[in-house]
Order: sequence, then structure tokens, then C-alpha cells
Amino acid sequence: MTDILVIGGGLSGSEAAWQIAEQGLKVRLYEMRPSTPTGAHVTDDLAELVCSNSLGSNQPDRASGLLKNELRRLKSLLVECAEETALPAGAALAVDREAFARRVTERISAHPNIELVREEMKEIPSTPTILASGPLTSDNLSKSIAALSGDEHLFFFDAISPIVRAESIDMNIAFRASRYDKSEQEQGDYINCPFTKEQYYEFLNALRTAERIELRSFEDAIRTGVKAGHFFEGCLPVEIIAERGDESLAYGPMRPVGLRDPLTGKRPYAVAQLRQDNLAGSLYNIVGFQTNLKFPEQRRVLRMIPGLENAEFERYGQMHRNTFVASPKLLRPTLQHITRDDLFFAGQITGVEGYMGNIATGLLAGLNMARLILGKSPLTLPQETMLGALCHYVTHADLKDFQPMKANFGILPELKLEKKIGKREKGQAYADRASQALETYLSRAL
Repeated sequence: MTDILVIGGGLSGSEAAWQIAEQGLKVRLYEMRPSTPTGAHVTDDLAELVCSNSLGSNQPDRASGLLKNELRRLKSLLVECAEETALPAGAALAVDREAFARRVTERISAHPNIELVREEMKEIPSTPTILASGPLTSDNLSKSIAALSGDEHLFFFDAISPIVRAESIDMNIAFRASRYDKSEQEQGDYINCPFTKEQYYEFLNALRTAERIELRSFEDAIRTGVKAGHFFEGCLPVEIIAERGDESLAYGPMRPVGLRDPLTGKRPYAVAQLRQDNLAGSLYNIVGFQTNLKFPEQRRVLRMIPGLENAEFERYGQMHRNTFVASPKLLRPTLQHITRDDLFFAGQITGVEGYMGNIATGLLAGLNMARLILGKSPLTLPQETMLGALCHYVTHADLKDFQPMKANFGILPELKLEKKIGKREKGQAYADRASQALETYLSRAL
């Protein structure tokens, strides 16, 4: 039997390879690191998280929580690894990023049906393949994809947040709390740096005027048609948000709702939140502070945050190219290419956004590839499920306005309700419907 190839050892590729192997089929997983490095990764481990260390809400009445529950039902390896390396993060599932990547690498490497190949795949093979090369697809493979798709590529720039050492945070100013402190388990999971109105506007002005890294550093992306400022709306650099209005940060990543400064007993004018980034609790990332400022400028400006005056940075924020294909023209809801049954796409390159979307599409592509090889029909999950809705969106969206999409209730078919209900009740109703639809579908399809 022909080996199945999975290109890319990120979240989606690792999950896809595992799902195929669990069906008793042999799979070769290609990861180009460390021989071919990227501008964002810092280790050689599979499934390395290069942005936030949070996989989103764990609550079942939230879109991200619903997607996690669907993946648990479908026996996701990466969700299992995330739960084994979880950190305190209130109602969210956050992980020690290094421990998580190591755990995934160990599980993949130990599977008897998976061969991990550490080399760059420079073109799309003619044998059964899952292309999960991610947002940092190499130039050689990008050219091969462009040739297959008729040059239908879309690009945007993505950004990652800075990480500071916990011991350098001034806890005489900063305080531990989660928004609203809904339960004892949530208290103290975040470190909050409170701003007065005067401090906020001084910081805002500094952000707006600080020097940025010029987009010319991404010459390859620009040559293929990227225009400066073509950012993904769901992951904007903090300085870009600052340009959208004086209160854009205070109502965005720095919103202070649900928090009270214990020193004043009042709600701050704005807040910068930090979330634990490793199991030891020695590193914290600044939530929502993706940035493209020059490194010396990051040091200067971010030290204006109250409590971070003497912050020591383990990693500065940075920009990287993010690549995805025109899925509405190229892919089916099964994640198969329109002209090749044995070519699947998975992960961020399909136009899904967020860690869970990447894992989820990798899982579905892996299951469907295995089913194809075993002579079974690929799965097209119901649109009432979050994974089914994500796959339907990226393959049916209007290409003119096509941007990466993460799990959200807005892409699900509308609920037919007899009376108006609250947001949480509505979320739970979506989750209940999705769970029933998934169970009914799987009972017939599997």
C-alpha cells in the first residue's frame, strides 16, 4: 500500500498524521525544521506554538469550548496533550508551550505507523498527500501550490506578543485577578497592570509614534502581491489598533471591565493583562499585544506599562508572513482539492484561524484521508457542528471578502427560538444542537 504523506509538523499536520496512523495506515510526516528554519519558530519540536499559549475558552457554551468538545469526541491527540500540559488560565485552556510541543513530539515519534522525516518537501507529491505546511510555507512549496492553484494565493501579515520574566514584574503595582472573578479557580490566573487615564494616553501616544520594522523585510511576500498594512483583523498589532481611535485599545485588548485595582478599589481606566506562559510560572506573555515595533522601541514603550517599568523580555513581539489558499475556489468541505481526491489541505493554509481550528481541520483531513485509502466515503460534518461550519465557511465564502475565520457561533445555522434568551443560554443551545447533530451523523457514517 502507498505511504500517505503529511507535509508540515505543526498543529494540523501532527494531528492529521496521528489520525491516519490510528487507523492502521503508514504515514510519513515531513517537517522541514531544523534544516530549514522559519522566522517565527525557536525550537525543533512539532506543534510549536509561536503566538499565544492559550487555546481559547474551555466553557461548553463558548464557540472554542464547543469545538474542543467535538475534538474530544473525535479523539484528538493534541487536545489530550494540551490538557496534560495545561496551566492556570481561568476558563481558558492555556499550556506550557514547551512542554506541550515536547509531548506532541514524543507521542508522534513513538507511534509505530508514523515515520518523521526532517527535510523540506519542495513540491506537492503525486501520491496521497495532506498539505498542512501552515502560514510559514517555504518558498519552494509555495511555488508548487501556486502552480497547482493557478496563482490563487492570499497573504496577510500576522504578529506575536512579547514575553516577560515574571520576577521582573512589579507586583506592588500589578495585581492578580481574572475578570469578574467568577469562581475561586479563576482568581489570580492573570496579572493585571492598571492604567490611569493620563498613563493610558501617554502610552497611546508612544505606541503611535514608535518606530516599526519595515515590511520590506518580507520581500518574498511583497513580491507576490502583499500590500503594506494587509493585516488579519483578528490578530492586529497593538500599534495598528492604537491608530483606529483614542479609545480603541481601552475597548479592545486593554478593556478594564470586570477588574478592580486593590490599591484604589476602583476600576482602572485601562489594563494590560499578562498570562502565564510556562509551567514554572517564570514567563508571562502580554495578552493581545502583538506588535511590529523595533525591538529597542518595544523595550522602551512596553516599559511604560505600570508594573513593567523594569521588565526583562524573554522574547520580543514580531511579525511573520501568513499564507493561505483561496479555499472557496480550491477545496471541498471534506478538505479535498477540487481536482485531486487524494490531495487534502489542513490547518491555517485553508483559511481557518486559531489553534483549535488548525487542530480540527488536521483531524478531519487525517480521518478523511484514511477513509479514502480504506475505500470509505470521506466525512462532511453537519453545518450545525462547529467543525462542519468552519469547513463549510472556508469552502463557500465570498472570495472577495475572504479572511481567515476562527470558531464562532456566527458561522452556525441560526437557531430557531420561541423566545429571546441570554447569551450564555444561547451558546449552550448551539452546543447542545451541535452535540446531537455530531452524534447522529457519526452513528450513521462510521
